[in-house]
Amino acid sequence: MIRLLEYVFDQVAGIMGNEDNHKNLWTYSAPPAPPTSPLESSLSTSVAIIGGGFTGLSTALHLAEAGVDCAVLEAKTIGFGGSGRNVGLVNAGMWVQPDDLVATLGADVGNRLLRELGDGPGVVYSLIEKHGIDCEAVHNGTLHLAIGEAGVKEVAARAEQWQRRGAPVEAISAREAERLTGAKGFAGALLDRRAGTVQPLAYAHGLAKAALAAGAKIFTATPVAHGAKNGKSFQLETPRGKVTAEKVVIASNAYAFMMPSMNWSAHREEITFLNYFQFATNPLPADVAARILPEGHGCWDTGTVMISFRKDRAGRLIFGSIGVLDAIGTGTHRSFARRQVQSMFPFIGNFDFEYWWDGKIDMTRSSLPVFHQPEENVWSITGYNGRGIAPGTVFGKALAGVAMGNRAAMPLETSAVVRDPMRTLKTQFYNTGALAKHFVDKRVS
Repeated sequence: MIRLLEYVFDQVAGIMGNEDNHKNLWTYSAPPAPPTSPLESSLSTSVAIIGGGFTGLSTALHLAEAGVDCAVLEAKTIGFGGSGRNVGLVNAGMWVQPDDLVATLGADVGNRLLRELGDGPGVVYSLIEKHGIDCEAVHNGTLHLAIGEAGVKEVAARAEQWQRRGAPVEAISAREAERLTGAKGFAGALLDRRAGTVQPLAYAHGLAKAALAAGAKIFTATPVAHGAKNGKSFQLETPRGKVTAEKVVIASNAYAFMMPSMNWSAHREEITFLNYFQFATNPLPADVAARILPEGHGCWDTGTVMISFRKDRAGRLIFGSIGVLDAIGTGTHRSFARRQVQSMFPFIGNFDFEYWWDGKIDMTRSSLPVFHQPEENVWSITGYNGRGIAPGTVFGKALAGVAMGNRAAMPLETSAVVRDPMRTLKTQFYNTGALAKHFVDKRVS
């Protein structure tokens, strides 16, 4: 009964918020995706990749560049899930502080993961340059903004731990944080020069274009309804076609609910959904936009119910926080976003929110990604915990290596799926708690 209720919740979660993405700024401003079509025949391939987001597309690109035949099967459109709803912060590392990550995973795995994800933004920007991806890339760092004394202590600890590992990060003062954001009310910040911002859906479209040019196949509007071993290979069934593959990569992450009968997507039972919304203003007057984030940083804060903000190339301010834009939440979250923007930037003047959208973040109990091998030659990875761009790109490259027989390419150990019986309640708690907080909040601190 519990699993049945959780399955029903997954399906409800799949339609909560703006799942059609029609108010998503990224959908409006991204260059068109490369032409793709549904699979309508039988296909044989070396590696089938389920999911056309950052992870799946990076996997396909790196396999195709190595001369390996591969096919991406995407249920909707390229980047439809978390990749096309992302804030667009290309961050290094994970949410978990470096020392805590090593304590959880052990010295060997933990330190290697820190190195590879610390270098993750560099991998992203190298691919953007190599393939000429038009995605509003700004490689100028991010700011983790401190709320109060506790926030100052948190960013100082992060700075010390990363500096000990040679990373170009520093804790900056409240005055410097105000200069770099244009906003009052923050007690300091962590400036991470490895990081930056992109237009996330445009980046996904660029990865897809590069993968196709390298020889990968990509099929959209092609949900995988069932997959199973068939002799020495695997057979995947889609609405109008079948795929026979020697190996399978599951890259569905938080959007695994789109494969309800897929045995290999059991990882959905170990993740909690954290919904995240964003509102984008109209393009601001040039003199106003110049005062907000004058050096183009992307930001988020240390609050329990965090906020984020950044600008796009057209001078829009994009503000986000935790919550779902359903029939109940949209008005409350919109009002909160307006109050918060006006509090941070009292000089902003009149503005409208032209776009709004939300998406799902897949949270694990350890707040770290997990790597699974449900059976021989089938692999999945999930749990980016809000950091999809660099980890998705890095782990996609690693999955390509694993699929080519190099297990050492993956910095994570293989683990079994561990169900979280509280995940449904946690998701409801986060959404309800964020709604209540946003109903009353009127200022940053």
